[in-house]
Amino acid sequence: MTKVAFLGLGVMGYPMAGHLAAAGHDVTVYNRTEAKAQAWVEQHGGQMAATPAEAAAGCQIVFACVGNDDDLRSITLGKTGAFGAMNAGTIFVDHTTASADIARELHALAEAQNIDFIDAPVSGGQLGAENGVLTVMCGGDAVPYDLAEPVISCFAKSCKLMGESGAGQLTKMVNQICIAGLLQGLAEGLHFADKAGLDSAKVIEVISKGAAGSWQMENRYKTMIADEFDFGFAVDWMRKDLGICLAEANGNGASLPATATVDQYYKDVQNMGGSRWDTSSLIKRLRVLDK
Repeated sequence: MTKVAFLGLGVMGYPMAGHLAAAGHDVTVYNRTEAKAQAWVEQHGGQMAATPAEAAAGCQIVFACVGNDDDLRSITLGKTGAFGAMNAGTIFVDHTTASADIARELHALAEAQNIDFIDAPVSGGQLGAENGVLTVMCGGDAVPYDLAEPVISCFAKSCKLMGESGAGQLTKMVNQICIAGLLQGLAEGLHFADKAGLDSAKVIEVISKGAAGSWQMENRYKTMIADEFDFGFAVDWMRKDLGICLAEANGNGASLPATATVDQYYKDVQNMGGSRWDTSSLIKRLRVLDK
């Protein structure tokens, strides 16, 4: 049993922390909205804390999953931040999808305090978190990673150290770039099938078994056909992630024309009132345009 803290109980963090508790770890949770932390304790046991520092005190590993770079700074730094309460040799594992810059910044600050920082964004969405089958891509030092990995495995089917600090976030950027292109292609394919008078479900049944197949196709085509978009990662979150990708590309010289285009398509979806629709809602944009 490991004494751990989990900071941030959103749609991802809540079940991830639950898997840690179910595996027998001693879990203390913190959430900005206290009622959410209280509900988690009532469901899973453990204890809650009023600040990140209180949650982190005495823990061997501190996990976090919050919204963005600024949220991450707010829970790690300052008088109530976790870093100030962590003992030498302990590990902070960040599952937030954030910039590589903040990962490197916090890694350096942690190192100065003789604690370890691992950037460890995840893929698999809310369903993956609930089922404990996330994919975790990590950046940081090998020794703390090796210590943290068996605990991370409580909610992950795959976990890999990708390189030095920031490498986890960079890998997650590749993940989001690929997903954006896949979803636009799937949206256009389904829209074309409909316009061509084909049975879209039969089309997917055939092509999903060949080279066109993907997770997005298998898991989203039915709800896309049904014009239902309340099944996962929200458009607002995807635009945040794609903004991180495009900013990083601007710095490293990578050309991302398709990603930039799909980002603007998601902006159109936001303007249609779809900020909280899931990312497969790109097809809704096409249907509205072609009316």
